[in-house]
Amino acid sequence: MKILLLTAGTRGDVEPFVALARSVGAKGHQVRLGVPDHSGVDMAGLDAVSLHMDFAQLISDQGVSPRNMATTFRRVIRPAVGRLLSAAVEHIISFAPDVVVYHPKVLSAPIAADRVGIPSAIAETVPSLTRTREFPAPYITSVNLGPLNRATYQAARLATLMFRRELEAALKILPAGPKRRAGTQVSMVPVSPQLLPRPRDWPTTVHLTGYWAGKPVTADADAELEDFIHSGNFVYAGFGSMKAGDARGRGEIIINAARRSGLKVLVTTGWGGLDISGTTSDDVLIRDSVAHDHVLPRATAAIHHGGAGTVHAVARAGIPSIVVPFIGDQPFWGNVLHRRGLAPEPIPYRKLTVDRLTDALGQTENCRDDAMRAGELIRKEDGAAAAAEVLENLAG
Repeated sequence: MKILLLTAGTRGDVEPFVALARSVGAKGHQVRLGVPDHSGVDMAGLDAVSLHMDFAQLISDQGVSPRNMATTFRRVIRPAVGRLLSAAVEHIISFAPDVVVYHPKVLSAPIAADRVGIPSAIAETVPSLTRTREFPAPYITSVNLGPLNRATYQAARLATLMFRRELEAALKILPAGPKRRAGTQVSMVPVSPQLLPRPRDWPTTVHLTGYWAGKPVTADADAELEDFIHSGNFVYAGFGSMKAGDARGRGEIIINAARRSGLKVLVTTGWGGLDISGTTSDDVLIRDSVAHDHVLPRATAAIHHGGAGTVHAVARAGIPSIVVPFIGDQPFWGNVLHRRGLAPEPIPYRKLTVDRLTDALGQTENCRDDAMRAGELIRKEDGAAAAAEVLENLAG
């Protein structure tokens, strides 16, 4: 079976697709993986091709502020999305897969697959498209609206209208000729049921597979890091791709709160969400990034932005989270972890203070047992294998 995987976004959007590519490839299937440029994810040994969109550069230039995005929508974002959508169609034509798996940002993938009669599966890395009464669409609000929850999912579909011209241009690449039999479409949600139990009103075409996690990464030799994580309690702090607001001020808040709590701090600066430049101290260690599966199990807690990938990495490690959400689905994940007893209440990044963070660090002790139990169960899941079985049934 030939499987085409198409993803777009930051590292947290790419890593699950890489894990799925390795899983289905290990079962003997031919896999091609379409990814954004400069994702920072190891794709060695995979047939990986570019989707001609650089999210790292986009965030570096624009940050994650909705205001900044709005001012550059026509000049920067529209052309970038147009390249992405066209590249996805080109790869569907050239690879001629038996099934296409796509990230929701790749708007052209399901339409192109349907027009050439190929089954497709959307990967809802955030459960934002399948309507349910149990919670509102994560990108819309974090407030439970009860009977109105299902209505919020309509707004999540507006991206197709926003990029209608780019979508139409991408689909013109498809070869002319009679339309083939429409392909089947299903949804896969790569989320652990330990974090989000399956809603009772989801249709049978939606598969909650568990998170698509890769094999543990062998950490590069780093004697300084090894000494740090084995010589006293520390808290991990990293905000991934979130470049917004006062990164320097956030760094100082985290260090001061950790010191009040008697903890060292391992800081990952990521794409600019934290700035600890000039800090030299035995209780602070700075890295651009680290292997989560190597470092997090040794941390006492993790302070992070609440992206889906980091949420699952911390939960797998069996330690409490402190979520400092910025945008999008991050408040949703912060509330999910809090409701499951795996984190204190989230602290929006604009409201982060030394006092608030110190208090949250103290509250993580009440989450420790639940976090350990959840981690044990999540580590037993194999979401990528479950997704591979869905694809085999879909294409079979």
